[in-house]
Amino acid sequence: MRRGPHRVRSVPTSRFSARDVLAESNAGILQRPTRSVLTSVGTVLGVGTFVAVLGLTATASSQIDDRFNALSATEVTIEDVAKEQDEFVNMAFPDDGERRVEGLNGVEHAGVYWPVQLKNGTSVTSAPVGGSPDGKDIEVTAASSGVLDAAGPYITQGRTFDAWHDATRQRVAVVGSGVASELGISTVETQPAVFIGNEAFTVIGVIGDVERKTDLLLSIIVPRSTAQHIWGTPKDGAKMLVSTRLGAANQVARESPTALDPAHPQYFKAVPPPDPKTLRGKVTGDLDQLFLLLAALCLFIGAVGIANTTLVAVLERTGEIGLRRALGARGRHITTQFLTESATLGALGGLVGTSLGTLTVVGVAIARDWTPVIHSMTVTTAPAIGLATGLLAGLYPAWRASRIAPVEALRR
Repeated sequence: MRRGPHRVRSVPTSRFSARDVLAESNAGILQRPTRSVLTSVGTVLGVGTFVAVLGLTATASSQIDDRFNALSATEVTIEDVAKEQDEFVNMAFPDDGERRVEGLNGVEHAGVYWPVQLKNGTSVTSAPVGGSPDGKDIEVTAASSGVLDAAGPYITQGRTFDAWHDATRQRVAVVGSGVASELGISTVETQPAVFIGNEAFTVIGVIGDVERKTDLLLSIIVPRSTAQHIWGTPKDGAKMLVSTRLGAANQVARESPTALDPAHPQYFKAVPPPDPKTLRGKVTGDLDQLFLLLAALCLFIGAVGIANTTLVAVLERTGEIGLRRALGARGRHITTQFLTESATLGALGGLVGTSLGTLTVVGVAIARDWTPVIHSMTVTTAPAIGLATGLLAGLYPAWRASRIAPVEALRR
């Protein structure tokens, strides 16, 4: 540009290359290592908690799936519906029904049972004292020995009856711990008796818990053959409880009616285990939402920590910022430098937090004897979340730094 006889040169525009940005940002971080570490601690805790919470949620959900499968998918119930087909059939289950079903591949135990219908006024009492006043509070269940095996009982005292008791019509009984307490039975070593009406039964075992069919804990269980001899065949039909190996329940449910009575399989209705997918999905969904909210809260706390520490750093570096502005640095250059510093600290905190969160999940799983489950998406996105957290947390401090006037900064 020419103005008269003299030449005036324009001032070149200041530039801030990517290389210079990285160099200045690293210098700012390394000059104050303690503060940089404290700044990234918020991201470390936030991202680490995020990874740990999601990993523990996935691990717990997998454990819930295993529990559902182990219990629900190994139980089959077979109902006697012969009365619906032929009113003259008293009981469709043959005497050797348990043996026929246990011969099927995948079956562990099987047994027939039904609730005994006592006459009105029949009371249940114990000897020498105790008892129910009207006999309605305590149910009596007729069951073959296979029912107790299929139920998976936890015996607190004595034993359960076996096939010999059933075959010889022994007058023995097994009771739940709650029923034993109600009847005043504290031990089976003295061979206590319970009286169902005028019929006496010796209590040989007390059950504390069962894996299947928990209503057995609320009743007096007597051998099937004994109950049938005293009170006759059931009027409302009997049922069979079948325990299977994992994965065999549906096949056993299809084959059982034919195995019980090849000529009349329609007399039996096999109920396979219900699909727990819906219930399982609701449980895991609730866990995911709860823990995801906790993880987001931890990230928010980490972002606030980064923003606070970065803002303090801006205030302390006011003189440095003013000198840069006086030497030609623009507001966007200052903004870029501080955003790069906070993003770098966020990314480093995200990497460290991801590692610590993963180690936490593995450690908890080992301590609980679980299988650790961490989704690959969680591990790959966690460092990026740390970077984004640092970037967002540094927006306001960087903008505040860019608004500092050079003259005011140099005056400080």
